[in-house]
Amino acid sequence: MSLPADAQQALDTFTQAKGWEQRARLLMQIGDRLEPLHESDKTDANRVHGCESLVWLVAGQVDGQWRFKATSDARLLRGLLALLLVRVQGLDSDALDGLDLREWFTQLGLERQLSPSRSNGLHAVLLRMTELVSSP
Repeated sequence: MSLPADAQQALDTFTQAKGWEQRARLLMQIGDRLEPLHESDKTDANRVHGCESLVWLVAGQVDGQWRFKATSDARLLRGLLALLLVRVQGLDSDALDGLDLREWFTQLGLERQLSPSRSNGLHAVLLRMTELVSSP
């Protein structure tokens, strides 16, 4: 399956990075470029539970494709969310359901930075995305 253009660009950037320090810097830069959420979106209903940090997720459809916005109070997590978002934008619920998060972060060279709690948190975000696109 081919990657969305933004995901391919992120993959190219991260695979060219030399070592964790460079990847961490890239992670923070991409996180800083996340589209900010309005304060009105930072509600309990939009909060992703199962994350140690505060994470908010909103979803909407544009021309039949799902678009997500997310943010976190943790800078490194914002970067991981940004990488998740570039991978899932425009996917339908079946594709979202079948997405292998660990494989995506392994391709990016970030699997070792996914502590069990971060990994669980990202899975909680993906699960919430699947719930949002499946609900009537």
